[in-house]
Amino acid sequence: MVMLTKKRSKKVGLPAGSLVHIGDRKTEKTTIKIVVYNQENFKEIELEQLEAHITSLNKDSVTWINVNGIHDKDVIETIGRIFSLHPLLLEDIMNTDQRPKMDEQETYLFITMKMLSCEGVPNLIKDDQLSLVLGHGYLISFQESEMDAFGTIREMIKNGRGRLQKMGSDYLAYSLMDIVVDNYFIVMERLGDEIEGLENELLKYPKQGTLRSINRLKREMIFVRRSTWPLREVIGDLERRGSAFIQESTFLYLRDIYDHIIHVIDTTETFRDIIAGMIDIYLSSISNKMNEVMKVLTIIATIFIPLTWIVGIYGMNFDYMPELRTKFGYPIVMSIMALIGLLMVFYFKRKKWF
Repeated sequence: MVMLTKKRSKKVGLPAGSLVHIGDRKTEKTTIKIVVYNQENFKEIELEQLEAHITSLNKDSVTWINVNGIHDKDVIETIGRIFSLHPLLLEDIMNTDQRPKMDEQETYLFITMKMLSCEGVPNLIKDDQLSLVLGHGYLISFQESEMDAFGTIREMIKNGRGRLQKMGSDYLAYSLMDIVVDNYFIVMERLGDEIEGLENELLKYPKQGTLRSINRLKREMIFVRRSTWPLREVIGDLERRGSAFIQESTFLYLRDIYDHIIHVIDTTETFRDIIAGMIDIYLSSISNKMNEVMKVLTIIATIFIPLTWIVGIYGMNFDYMPELRTKFGYPIVMSIMALIGLLMVFYFKRKKWF
């Protein structure tokens, strides 16, 4: 189950801009990969000495710096120093509880967003924070874990497929954001399948596990909503205001991302309404089931009320009762009583009353 909030107690009392990692450490070691490309060339490097390579950036190429693991304060500080990034921006990068946002400075554009994925059965939402620093001719992406979410992008650049080699760093930033938003659809599809299965279960045989699943889905839909609504504001604001770091031709693709986010938000709101209705259906189903059980038990009790009344008056103390002098009368009667009890348990089990 996803955590709706993450502990910030480590930052209490520290001045603004202090670099403290907030969230879970999802990788042991921070790794940095650089992809440098243009229409003719492609080069991929796994860095050991960051500053030695950054100082030799080629202005005629696009440089993509991908950082996996944001817990290492020294690495984040080094990148910030090389690219003159504001300390508050570096603080946001290391804070995995950061709300999706955009911030444009004179030399770069900063965007942070949530990457969502589903794992296991039932579908558990896993979240990773993605931060992008876009400048003229370069893009820096920060990811929490070693998950290679953008391997397809590197392959497309390497093989010369699509527009990536012909376009600038702004189109690369769009491509990364597009993959993140496309994964939202995969998450929503899997959650939709689970919701449909729970609806069928509610109508047939609701149980306590069903209610737990509904509550888990409710929390996860809240988390999805918190991840997508601010992102809509970020893309919409970026499209309205424009940016010196994004070419006019790329804004058309950003509008496509905006439309996809609106679609995801609409689906999220629909699922939230369905889940809210499922709780009412569960309570109604439990109430109807209880009424059905009480109806059958009432019928059985009503049948035996007059018989019990007659037995209570006479006490079954007759002189001519052959069972009283039968050698095996007592064990036979006890066996019949036990058999009746077992048959009733079997009947109740078959009716799924317990």
